[in-house]
Amino acid sequence: MDKRVIVFLILSLGIILSYDFLIKQIGLAPPDLGREQSSAPISDRPASSGAAPDPSSSGAPSTRSNDALPPISSGSAHAVGEQIEEVSTNLYRARFTNRGGEIVGWELSRFSTSEKDGSKPIQLMYQEGKFKRPLSIQPGDVDKGRELGEALYQVERDFTTLSPDHPVGHLTYTYRAPTGTVAVRKHLTFRYDSYLVDMALSLEGIPGPFDVGLGTNFGVVEWGEGFIGLIGPASLVDEKLEKDVPDSQSDRQGEVHWLALQDKYFISVLIPTGASSVTVKKEADKLVTAMAHYTGAGTGAPLTFRLYAGPKEYDTLKALNLGLEDTIDFGWFIYGSWSIVKAVAKPLFSVLRFLYDFTHNYGLSIILLTIAIKGLFVPLQYKSYKSMKQMQEVQPKVVALQAKFKDDRDRLNKELIKLYRDHKVNPVGGCLPMLLQTPVFVALFNILYMTIDLRQAPFFGWITDLSVQDPYYILPVIMGVSMIVQQKIMPTTMDPTQAKIMLILPAFMTLLFLTFPAGLVLYWLTNNVLTISQQFVTDRYVFKTSTPFFNSPSTPDAGEVVEGKPSKRAREKNPPSSESSSSAKS
Repeated sequence: MDKRVIVFLILSLGIILSYDFLIKQIGLAPPDLGREQSSAPISDRPASSGAAPDPSSSGAPSTRSNDALPPISSGSAHAVGEQIEEVSTNLYRARFTNRGGEIVGWELSRFSTSEKDGSKPIQLMYQEGKFKRPLSIQPGDVDKGRELGEALYQVERDFTTLSPDHPVGHLTYTYRAPTGTVAVRKHLTFRYDSYLVDMALSLEGIPGPFDVGLGTNFGVVEWGEGFIGLIGPASLVDEKLEKDVPDSQSDRQGEVHWLALQDKYFISVLIPTGASSVTVKKEADKLVTAMAHYTGAGTGAPLTFRLYAGPKEYDTLKALNLGLEDTIDFGWFIYGSWSIVKAVAKPLFSVLRFLYDFTHNYGLSIILLTIAIKGLFVPLQYKSYKSMKQMQEVQPKVVALQAKFKDDRDRLNKELIKLYRDHKVNPVGGCLPMLLQTPVFVALFNILYMTIDLRQAPFFGWITDLSVQDPYYILPVIMGVSMIVQQKIMPTTMDPTQAKIMLILPAFMTLLFLTFPAGLVLYWLTNNVLTISQQFVTDRYVFKTSTPFFNSPSTPDAGEVVEGKPSKRAREKNPPSSESSSSAKS
């Protein structure tokens, strides 16, 4: 071969190989973000003068708009191997794979599992088995969907870590099929001190309908079996909230506000723009997949989404202004079924957190809140107690009428009404005040059972978590004893047999409360102790009775009748007046 040809080839090869190096040394070429930052794990990438500057380094939010994203490159846009990108903030640590541009891990930094489970960060991603992952794209063409899910996307990112000084960062996944007919770009925006992630989705070559997946059980940490609260899917479509787990698959069409998967304390939410329907599919028992449906990619600006994956904190969800705070069940035993209870629960919850700001102990806050509620209801409880006392006083006459007119029900009812009217006694007066208190009691019950604020909140001693049951059952047993004492001192019109049967109630409640969260049991115990104290004060200082502290019914007594006449003991305790004696003689 001619020597000149050999020299020409060598020089040409040298120029080609050294061109990029020379241009970068001169400073005429921008750094290659996709290759430079994606070639190693995020923790191994030191910030250097050659790296791209963080767009938020000045402390101001990024001005890059999703609408201003350039078209997907017409060149090759795929990687040669799988890469895992990690995004860490003060709230969570998320892991993304470039295989499909999907989420593979989402840990919450501020929340951990229980000590018996090893006390590790809460993982919102479902890790058992391969099901749909968050941010997956499924076109109507199954083969094309499989291609998009298995393809290796090119990765670009403009940040290393997020911090108060660098609060905003972007991560972009781009893929173009070798044929050039299909292209996808997912542009994600992260913010420091926020659980929200913004996403812009650009599609080419997919004109038909497609789904964007929220994933399978993403946000469901524990599928509990409690009798209140919502576990599984929830969606707000056309201003109507739906929260049922379907038998197989459920489709809801209309204006989609949000789609969620949740458990008692945690939730993931997809907030799409322009979605036409949502689909919830039951994969298996306690395993559901949720996705938003689009009729087409459209033209012009990319489709936009927001993703929330974090705790069900009331203030955090309410700040989104999407009604997501209603996923915290403040209603009755069925989600959102009693608006009165919800209306009472929310201010009570605010008071509980206000008290916590001073006590820094939710156990003490529960006790103080119970005392405050008890104080508000003192007038009602006094009326209830007074009515029960009056009923106890007229009980001998009631028994006498029942014996006299036992064969004439209509006459008996008329005489009882006359008796109550003459003595100004309301037979339901003892129950009505308690009925008015019921929404407050149920609301507080729901607050203590459902809110994440009490999760892993200690009280003292052996009570290290108010959201789980007492490990030694001490509080439930004491609560049962307090119920027995409360029954003994309350005025009653029951006979001894009925009173003995009613002793079953404390035993039943004790067994029921054995598995209830310690915070609930603490509230109930505190309420019982306050009721006993109030009863004692009322008897001793208000009515000034000489009745013993424990009032167990006995036979015969001043309030009992034998064969329609007062017993001998009753006549001794209540001797007839001289006027009545004269009337009897005449």
